[in-house]
Amino acid sequence: MLLKKRIPMKYVLGKIRVELALVIAYTVVFEVIHHFYHAFSIDIPIAIPTIIGTIISLLLAFKSNQAYDRWWEARIVWGGIVNDSRSLLRQVISFYKDPDFSTEAHDFKERFAKRQSAWCYALAQSLRGKDPYKPLNQLLNENEMRFVKNHKHVPNAILMLHAKELRRAKDGGKLNTYQQVEIDNTLTRLCDSMGKCERIKNTIFPTTYSLYIRFTLCLFILLLPFSLTDFLGWMQIPVVATIAAACFLIEKMAIHLQDPFDNRPTDTPMITISCNIEKNLMQMVYEYRDEFDETALPQVTRHIEPVKNAYFVL
Repeated sequence: MLLKKRIPMKYVLGKIRVELALVIAYTVVFEVIHHFYHAFSIDIPIAIPTIIGTIISLLLAFKSNQAYDRWWEARIVWGGIVNDSRSLLRQVISFYKDPDFSTEAHDFKERFAKRQSAWCYALAQSLRGKDPYKPLNQLLNENEMRFVKNHKHVPNAILMLHAKELRRAKDGGKLNTYQQVEIDNTLTRLCDSMGKCERIKNTIFPTTYSLYIRFTLCLFILLLPFSLTDFLGWMQIPVVATIAAACFLIEKMAIHLQDPFDNRPTDTPMITISCNIEKNLMQMVYEYRDEFDETALPQVTRHIEPVKNAYFVL
């Protein structure tokens, strides 16, 4: 998620510094040999690089669209997680039989809110390949942590804790069958969202497709000086470098967007979304008692490794 509207040129060019250095070195060597040693006298019509450039533009446009579709789908899924998390707690609060606002009922609702917040953090950490247990210590009690640590799939284990708590509430007469089914439907939607995220994460963008684009782009850059040197002379060096930089930047943008859960500055801001979910859920639990204090929320994000870039936040 962008923190600043103006991204420094140093950061932009840093993404393609290796490719840009190689292109500048190639064009300089080409022009030196052509100018002083009269080699490379082959003239390639400008129409040939133009045709290749047109093909590259179409391929890059298609790849960028496909990559953005993956990123946007990931953002839509997490938008659904936000909605379902709020719906889940609203159902728990409104369905649970608590005419006297007892401490037992309040603890039940608070456990549900913290557990759902823990689910969001654990899912975000799992998708990024980080430790999913790190943010849970402040949100789950000892018994819940013991149960979760016995499972390899932490978010799924937390959903199991939700289901166990609902069954106990139904057996205790706090929820009826219809209410349990309705809440369970919300849990099913959360499970579906989790599966969609994992599908996006585990579906690799075709490697050969990226390889063919890179090969065609390199061929275009190699042929371009042959067509421009007679018209531009030494000026073909900055011209070719500028064209190459534009193409490589578009390619790099597509590569970053195609993996929305890869712990990069351009990925889905899952931790920020999870923090907002936690604040919303805790406010829903405490608002009827006028006890909500946002500053009292546990600082879970302190224990989560941030993306190492000053111009972006999680």
